[in-house]
Amino acid sequence: MNTGHVLIAPDKFKGSLTAPQVAGHLAAGLARALPTESHGPDLRLVPVADGGDGTLEAALAAGFRSVPVPCTGPTGQPIESSYAERDGVAVVELADASGLRRLPGGVRAPMRASSYGTGELVRAALDAGCREIVLGLGGSACTDGGAGMLRALGLRLTDGHGADPGPGGEGLLEVASVDTSGLHPGVHGARIVVACDVDNPLLGPHGAAQVYGRQKGADRVLAGELDRALARWAEVLHRDAGIADGSAEIPGAGAAGGVGFAALTVLGASVRPGIEYLLDLVGFHSALAGAGLVITGEGSVDRQTLRGKAPAGVAKAARRAGVDVLAVAGRCLITGTELVDAGFAGAYALTDLEPDPDRCVAEAGALLERLAAERLARDPLMPPAPAPDGR
Repeated sequence: MNTGHVLIAPDKFKGSLTAPQVAGHLAAGLARALPTESHGPDLRLVPVADGGDGTLEAALAAGFRSVPVPCTGPTGQPIESSYAERDGVAVVELADASGLRRLPGGVRAPMRASSYGTGELVRAALDAGCREIVLGLGGSACTDGGAGMLRALGLRLTDGHGADPGPGGEGLLEVASVDTSGLHPGVHGARIVVACDVDNPLLGPHGAAQVYGRQKGADRVLAGELDRALARWAEVLHRDAGIADGSAEIPGAGAAGGVGFAALTVLGASVRPGIEYLLDLVGFHSALAGAGLVITGEGSVDRQTLRGKAPAGVAKAARRAGVDVLAVAGRCLITGTELVDAGFAGAYALTDLEPDPDRCVAEAGALLERLAAERLARDPLMPPAPAPDGR
């Protein structure tokens, strides 16, 4: 029988609950299921993320403080965003400034959406003296090669007439030259880490525009234009900024519409697998020591989960430490064999209780508590609650 504490380390349930909310509902359900005379299970909550949406919330739940920053949304509207800071380390979530969820009315703007707001967050963190910047890339609304971010950090772009090009990928078609002399001085003294699980190059059939353009509103024709715009951008940076030839092929350059490319080349960032880096950042490994069981999950456990998303990263780390892992999801779309191969001992889904997917989204919190109380608490892998005398 497993002994030790239960580590609850889920990602968000996209569209319904944040990772801290998921962890809280699971803990409430497990606590409710135990006999009243028990002291309850030893539960430790470490919400996680993989660098995309929810990265900021996971950092805040781990003890980082929120630093509000007024900045610019992806289509130019003023917004209130923030970064998370602790001990000189700043966590910047691109999705919170330049993400799809920041588009007014959800209206896609594939050619004009910009990463400028993300650069404003980075600039604010550098102005505050942060010496390490963690850039969580995912959920972006833009395909601008990171040009907007670099502009906010002082890079000068000009068109053939010496004027500023427009924003977004459309503006890249007009870029004739760049000047890096005004780049924020803090960039050179800071360690910048790109946390993402995308290994796409910048250009071509596997690049930023062709693979991810459609989810940002680009049809086949616009995706082709954006790919050409990114190629022009790479050529100008190679000529004027000394970016190495072939940099567009670096794995991860295509992340977040090419923001990865700008970070890895102009800002000198290093890239780390998002979930691995975030697990370190939020203290997962410390919480894992002595655990008898880990519970993780996300809204949909499917084949995308198996390709390096947060629950798979949690399972990998836990199994390496010899700790069993259970997955909890809104829905589970992979087979038992696939679960086992990925390191999960089992999986539970809200659809086990409620077949209506709309109700699973709308009532996710209550259903998670029921699932934890009625199913998880009875799982044979669940460690026993500690005795009242602590033995």
